[in-house]
Amino acid sequence: MKTIAVVIASLIAFSGIGHAADITAPVKEIMEATKSNWADNNSDWTDIFDASRLDRLYSRDFVAKYQAAAQFPAIDDDGISPFDYDVIVNGQDACPLEDLTMAAAPVIDGVAEVTVRFRKSACSDAPDAKDYTTVRFEVVEEGGKPVIDDIVTENIETQARDSLKTTMALIAKGQ
Repeated sequence: MKTIAVVIASLIAFSGIGHAADITAPVKEIMEATKSNWADNNSDWTDIFDASRLDRLYSRDFVAKYQAAAQFPAIDDDGISPFDYDVIVNGQDACPLEDLTMAAAPVIDGVAEVTVRFRKSACSDAPDAKDYTTVRFEVVEEGGKPVIDDIVTENIETQARDSLKTTMALIAKGQ
């Protein structure tokens, strides 16, 4: 019960006006698209950074960094993405995502961390096939709604956290 009360209090504090905003909403949309992208359903690839999503789901700062990085497209089919990998699964290959969970932490200094865990290699025979991938979405409020301000992946080899905003800033500098 205490955990539920903390989450409800965080949601109310996050909304700033006394009604609870769903701080996980933008993350849910991105994860549904990512899950669909890696499903065995032969559907078209969904760009989680297309113009309509950038305008609705991401913070102004994130969008500015993305647009600066997009001036240096990676080699891909359409030549518009600054990334040559899926930034959510943190790689170029994955299986259908399994055992996906999502949890929102209490808001601290205006930022809610939404942690998503999933297995991206369960269909593989590799020794680490059953390992979980953890992605942390930093969600802030802009214009009265929750938006993603950063996507942070955990590097299994270095145990470091990799900020997508930092990566985009490096790409924009040509690094």
